[in-house]
Amino acid sequence: MTATRIISTVPSQTELLYDLGLGDAVVGITKFCVHPQSWFKSKTRIGGTKTLDIEKIKSLQPDLIIANKEENIKEQIEALHEVCQVYVSDIKTPEDNLQLIKDLGEKTGTRVSAIKLTSQLQSAIFSLSKAQQLSAVYLIWRDPYMTVGHDTYIHAMMQKCGLQNCFETKSRYPETTIQHLKELQPDCILLSSEPYPFKEKHIEELHQHLPASKFFLVDGEAFSWYGTRLIKTVSYLNQLIIDLSS
Repeated sequence: MTATRIISTVPSQTELLYDLGLGDAVVGITKFCVHPQSWFKSKTRIGGTKTLDIEKIKSLQPDLIIANKEENIKEQIEALHEVCQVYVSDIKTPEDNLQLIKDLGEKTGTRVSAIKLTSQLQSAIFSLSKAQQLSAVYLIWRDPYMTVGHDTYIHAMMQKCGLQNCFETKSRYPETTIQHLKELQPDCILLSSEPYPFKEKHIEELHQHLPASKFFLVDGEAFSWYGTRLIKTVSYLNQLIIDLSS
């Protein structure tokens, strides 16, 4: 049975639902679902990704909830299973998005749109440029500095771009220090726009300790959002690789 009242609990999957052309079928999104802006302004908010308002979700009478294993809290997802059908994605690589799009296309009656988006995503993955032998650190947080390990989507995106993650032997989101970074001497350090909003002043702060490394402020959505985001950011990523390699 095709879902007609859908709730999304993850920003990147909200964007995918929009790209599938679901419009009025999506009745609830989180406060972090900023794309598209029209939905952010008009759809009912059901809390944050880790602070879902279960009662508000119930009141919307959904017949399908789209969640994610990493972004959402296990206990809240279990509670949602008592409300209606819950689809829980588990995205580890860009290729995993192909199955996600296919699954949601089937569950929401948008198979034709899903086939088109899948084709576009395959082309985007294929056309990604690769850096040559560049070691990199991707920072997601400050005080303490935090980076990404081998079992994250960001790490998989770094690999796709030909970047060697200096923390590939670590798991999840390990902490690090300026002293540790000095010991690693990475070719480049990428400072993400999210979840911590790094700015130029943070580059200046780090550069004095690591003068040999290249620093770049990068679009966190390009590296961490799954679904259809890569289709929109492949040109940005390819230009970034050119800049990193120059």
